[in-house]
Amino acid sequence: MTREEFTIEGALGTPLFLPWVERHAARLGVGMRLRDSAPERLAVEFEGAPALLDAMEMGCLLGPIDAWVESIVRKRISAT
Repeated sequence: MTREEFTIEGALGTPLFLPWVERHAARLGVGMRLRDSAPERLAVEFEGAPALLDAMEMGCLLGPIDAWVESIVRKRISAT
């Protein structure tokens, strides 16, 4: 299992974005912990297999239609 912090930036002010990320993480079986939230920035810690974290990144990039993700920066926290 790997833990990474994703810093997601873009036009995220829609009330649908964070619940969408939570549902997507649950569907993938990825652990999630919100670190920081703002209309243009979201910092989230995810935990799961590396391939699932890659899928989580792709899902966030495609996200709900009313949000626009400009970038995702991933920072590895630890491996277990």
